[in-house]
Amino acid sequence: MDRKTVENLVVFSAVAAERSFTRAAAKLGMSQSSLSRTIREFEARLGVRLLARTTRSVSLTEAGERLLETAAPRLDEIDTAIAVASELGSRPAGTIRITATEYAADAVLLPKLGKLIREHPGIKVEVNIGYGLTDIVAERFDAGVRSGEQVDKDMVAVRIGPDLRMAVVGAPAYFRGRNAPKRPQDLIAHNCINLRLATSGGIYAWEFEKNGRELRVRVDGQLVFNTTAQMVKATLDGLGLAYVTEGAAAPHIAKRKLVRVLEDWCQPYSGYHLYYPSRRQSSAAFALLVETLRDRGPV
Repeated sequence: MDRKTVENLVVFSAVAAERSFTRAAAKLGMSQSSLSRTIREFEARLGVRLLARTTRSVSLTEAGERLLETAAPRLDEIDTAIAVASELGSRPAGTIRITATEYAADAVLLPKLGKLIREHPGIKVEVNIGYGLTDIVAERFDAGVRSGEQVDKDMVAVRIGPDLRMAVVGAPAYFRGRNAPKRPQDLIAHNCINLRLATSGGIYAWEFEKNGRELRVRVDGQLVFNTTAQMVKATLDGLGLAYVTEGAAAPHIAKRKLVRVLEDWCQPYSGYHLYYPSRRQSSAAFALLVETLRDRGPV
């Protein structure tokens, strides 16, 4: 890839992130006229419009969306690699604040963070457990962890874990004298343990998919929690059915303390991603965190 193309991609990505030529120019330290000329020349080289401009707004065309989806992660990797390389002779330090769900923290963050904090004693990581779709900018977090489907398009997203699946489970004691559900609609007749959403305050609707058919079932029951750990505990006590991450239920299923149902209706979905608002992170500590958490697939 020639230098001109890289420069054009950086400028295009800045405009796409800011949705403004003025803000992008200020962020890149260049004049607005120079930035506009760069975008026009880039579009001319590609032979396609990347940005739709009006007097009040800037939005991406379909071609622009596809280019951003492909190019942004690559630019992020280059930026991170450069930041890490430039700090190899020094000692990265600082506090990084992350918001994540309890299961994401246990299953993905903690197993990987050990290596980082042992090798870099100057780096501190604060993990705040939350289930809402946190505005990390307003709440002053450096990054958040959520499934890829929950990350806003204007955020940089780095995959840090494999695809996930949900599981509907109940204790053997619960199923005594009851018929196990064969289809999602059968859940209406069961005592289901619900999850209250932190962001909206509503009750989470259980989501299913099979053969291209998608269903959202609003179940009912006597218990409602706002964290997964308590849902699993109540399920183990035989108090109802729960809809939780497969990984949270797997150890109990293996020990036959929980029974899984409707497995064919629980399809894989995008795994956990670390998301943050800008590729241009100045902190070497943050760059090291991203590289430590990045999922590189099967070894």
